Amino acid sequence: MNESQTSPVNDVPTAPTALSMREVLRITTMRRLWYAQIVSNFGDFLALFAVIGVLAFKLHATAQQVTGVQIAYQVPLAVLGILAGVFVDRWPLKRTLVSSDLIRGLLCLLLIVSTQIWHFYLILAAISIVSSFFGPAQGVVIREAVPLHGLRSSNALMQQVMFIMRIVGPAAAGMLVASFGARACYWLDAASFIASACFIGSIAIKRSAAVHHHTVAEDKGAVAKVWHDMQQGLSFIFHHAALLFVILALAAGMFIMGCFGPLIAVYVRDSLHAGNTIYGWASAMIGVGILCGINLLNTFGTKIKNTVLVYSGLSGIAVGLVLLTAVTHIWSTLIGNFLIGFCVAGIIIPAQTLMQQETPPHLMGRVGSTMMSVIFSAQILGLLLSGALAQVTSVRHVFALCAGMLALLILAGKLFMEPKAA
Repeated sequence: MNESQTSPVNDVPTAPTALSMREVLRITTMRRLWYAQIVSNFGDFLALFAVIGVLAFKLHATAQQVTGVQIAYQVPLAVLGILAGVFVDRWPLKRTLVSSDLIRGLLCLLLIVSTQIWHFYLILAAISIVSSFFGPAQGVVIREAVPLHGLRSSNALMQQVMFIMRIVGPAAAGMLVASFGARACYWLDAASFIASACFIGSIAIKRSAAVHHHTVAEDKGAVAKVWHDMQQGLSFIFHHAALLFVILALAAGMFIMGCFGPLIAVYVRDSLHAGNTIYGWASAMIGVGILCGINLLNTFGTKIKNTVLVYSGLSGIAVGLVLLTAVTHIWSTLIGNFLIGFCVAGIIIPAQTLMQQETPPHLMGRVGSTMMSVIFSAQILGLLLSGALAQVTSVRHVFALCAGMLALLILAGKLFMEPKAA
């Protein structure tokens, strides 16, 4: 058969191969953002655990006052999240990131002269207010710098840093406080923010031209413009079924994690009749599970759809909760906590990736900050409700209720939030 008579090849475009973490780190902007994340997160955990240590052992704070530290830090992120995204979509990204780091570095220095519990509350709340602008701006930069097929790896890298520091931070803070006092941690935290600002200041950051466009709201007052921009971001989320579902799934996962903090210790005491050693191992298994999940899913789950990963993650968390409810042995607790941590990773990375892939550039700040607000609101709700629910019923029943909530969310996703076929 002549070459001219051969059947033409059907040139169907294929999706590019997902970038690995190593390939993503070859992108200069992403690599330096990653360095900045490492140093600033390490400093944050040093300072946070030093503050908790001072409150518990020097100021003799109550359990509620120590828990208040977490709430003081999380509430501004939850409340200001949606509003912060409006400004992030308008402000220069590089200036926003660098100034946020420098301001937070100065605020950390105030911890050195703090002597009262309310001093720590105010300073941590102020740091949180500034962080509510930094987080969405960082998300926009990652979306602009990394190609779509590298977003999952870039999100995995950033989350990996946070959870590694959550494991390393307490031990490092304990050694530093014992050797040099809490002030050493505060100085290091301030220095970490300056180092982060230097890393970010060394890269060129550009925003898509599509971000800036005139609307009717531009001709109105400042409050009207802000309100209009907030409505745009919320409207996009509520009219995007898949994105709405993953945000709700992420909120459910963070709610469970918020419940776990105060309740797992009670579970170990009352259901396992064990002590601090088992509590430490049980808590650590959640972090180990998250780290394993981030790395394994990023390596072997690149061809799995984000929505499938989210469904699997929700189902796995529910299975882990059922295991904790039905079986009260040390081995089952360790396995259940590991499974819950592993499956939380199956929600975090796909949710962030889907948000970055599906959101138009001019809405990235608003959508990203709304997701951040939902995450911290869910954590606060879990933190507040866990104790109240445990007083009304048992810890095991609370875990069972959470598993039922996840099952309902999975059903709602399948019925109402599945992307419609074209």
